Amino acid sequence: MKGRAKAGGGRRARGGARSRKEKGATGEQKPGRGRRAAVTRATRETNVQIELQVDGAGTSRITTGVPFLDHMLEIFARHGFFDLTVTGSGDVEVDTHHSVEDVGLTLGQAFRDALGDKAGIRRFGQATVPLDEALVSVVVDLSGRPYLVYDVALPSARIGTFDGELVHDFLQAFMSQVGMNVHVTCHRGRNPHHIVEATFKGLARALDQATQRDPRLKGVLSTKGVL
Repeated sequence: MKGRAKAGGGRRARGGARSRKEKGATGEQKPGRGRRAAVTRATRETNVQIELQVDGAGTSRITTGVPFLDHMLEIFARHGFFDLTVTGSGDVEVDTHHSVEDVGLTLGQAFRDALGDKAGIRRFGQATVPLDEALVSVVVDLSGRPYLVYDVALPSARIGTFDGELVHDFLQAFMSQVGMNVHVTCHRGRNPHHIVEATFKGLARALDQATQRDPRLKGVLSTKGVL
């Protein structure tokens, strides 16, 4: 299966980002308890509820109806030290695409809400992660400008029953809602499970770094004064 060398700059995923006031997606910040958010996205195809604490311990409770995605999100939470609860259901009897993409959209909105105006954060993060023969680099910029470069060619289209193309769709949806620039590069790899797992670990570690507060910063890390 061929990877997309450069995919989706700034184009929102299907359904797009929805304001917390619009039908289909609601969000709630919990003041006084760290950087947290709770978001619900309900459509005719899926129903997804997410609770996120950015400054967590890596604990997770994940049930999306897509077992491989559950596994990847557990890895993401653990390696990013995010506390994450995801409950989702969808029309998986038709295809798992709707569920995977809508979980990405909802998780992205949760990060966006939890980070607020992004004052004090480091903004940039990067990680290169090996998993046996696979080696993947992920670089992120919480710039407010969504753009994904996905340079990953999986050697086979499926990972068990999971469609490997959906990794790109998840990332496209996720970054569009967070509002971040993401570059994913697979340097080498033979096993598609290893490649995708290294991708999620790299994303987690890069985001953990980018969301950390820098005590030297006043406001946001931008000459524009806003991210």
